[in-house]
Amino acid sequence: MSLAGLFNARWPGVALFDLDGTLVDSAPDLAAAIDQMLEHLGRSPAGIDRVRNWVGNGASVLVRRALAGQVDWEPARPKDDALFNDALAIFYHAYGTINGRHSVVYAGVEACLTHLKNQGCRLGIVTNKPEQFVAPLLEQMGLDHWFDLTVGGDTLPVKKPDPTPLLHAMETLGGTRGTTVMVGDSGADINAALAAGIPCVAVRYGYNYGPAVDTLGADAVVDSLAELL
Repeated sequence: MSLAGLFNARWPGVALFDLDGTLVDSAPDLAAAIDQMLEHLGRSPAGIDRVRNWVGNGASVLVRRALAGQVDWEPARPKDDALFNDALAIFYHAYGTINGRHSVVYAGVEACLTHLKNQGCRLGIVTNKPEQFVAPLLEQMGLDHWFDLTVGGDTLPVKKPDPTPLLHAMETLGGTRGTTVMVGDSGADINAALAAGIPCVAVRYGYNYGPAVDTLGADAVVDSLAELL
């Protein structure tokens, strides 16, 4: 499907958006919370550049990666899960006080959301961010009024790249595979859309790690959501 075909005057009827790295650059807040966690545990801070590469698979994986100091955390997984549980609790507390403080909305987002709403599109958030942090961030960024539904990483028993959150959001908003599109920044978003059988638009500016987002099978890849207009 062409880029023009993805966002025309009658389509899509439902648009689902990832949050971190797609609508909002939240890495500064996430990095600050991770560094507070690491320092509390007597470890050196990771810094924003490393944390950007660790975001995208939910808070639990982010904390695992921070403890391991690398994206591929499985080989370094701590034997004592008490450390992980303590670290996760510290991170949740730190992020709860920081969430939205340094985050910014990406250029092109407001124009895209305005265009979609004006043509009667129903909008939803499908993110791997824990649900308790989603509404506060959207409110802090002034984006909460755009969305008819939010699905967090712990809203359902599974998260992206499992297709279930996308299908749940699509069905709740009255969409079908022929009228719904997913917009995200990472392999988790693209793979979830492919598994759900719905088109996907990927942005290049997000937090994807590993192979370039252009190679992951999205129907369209853009540098700004304004390009969808």
